[in-house]
Amino acid sequence: QVQLVESGGGLVQAGGSLRLSCAASGRISSASSMGWYRQAPGDAREFVASITSGGTTKSAEFVKGRFAISRDNANMVSLQMNNLTPEDTAVYYCNLEKYGMDFWGTGTLVTVSS
Repeated sequence: QVQLVESGGGLVQAGGSLRLSCAASGRISSASSMGWYRQAPGDAREFVASITSGGTTKSAEFVKGRFAISRDNANMVSLQMNNLTPEDTAVYYCNLEKYGMDFWGTGTLVTVSS
């Protein structure tokens, strides 16, 4: 069993910053990657960024230069989000991939006001 708990969401003005964190617990050994997805109202869930167990990062084109994913320790990853825009408003979900299976947190809401 894998548990993922997100934190750090909230309300911020356009141009501001937020830092999301995801704490993983349970059977997380052998996880291949952890990352972030987001889902805006009425939209499909979309990939934001990920980091492998070896430290290789990948991010969506729309966040390059603004968001950065990092691994704080073996059990926690963070997403630093800068220069936020109203289009970044969404529920952000932590993801862990292990043996081809995806595990999800319950999400944290990020609201960016104009």
